[in-house]
Amino acid sequence: MIETSRGIQDVVQRIRGEFLEMPGLRLTAEQARRLWRLDETACDAVLGALVDARFLARTRDGAFVRDDHNSPHS
Repeated sequence: MIETSRGIQDVVQRIRGEFLEMPGLRLTAEQARRLWRLDETACDAVLGALVDARFLARTRDGAFVRDDHNSPHS
């Protein structure tokens, strides 16, 4: 569904923005696909990249949350 590197960058920025604007946002991969209208491959790639960048973390039950490992509350 995402065809250009610019498109990928736009999606990554949108997802980062939503997690920054909504502290406590917690989504499964399926919920993220529906919310951002991504196919499974694109969504998995974007979420995986954000986990690799340590912006998102995956919970034990598989949900994605903001990775606040450097925050004073962790």
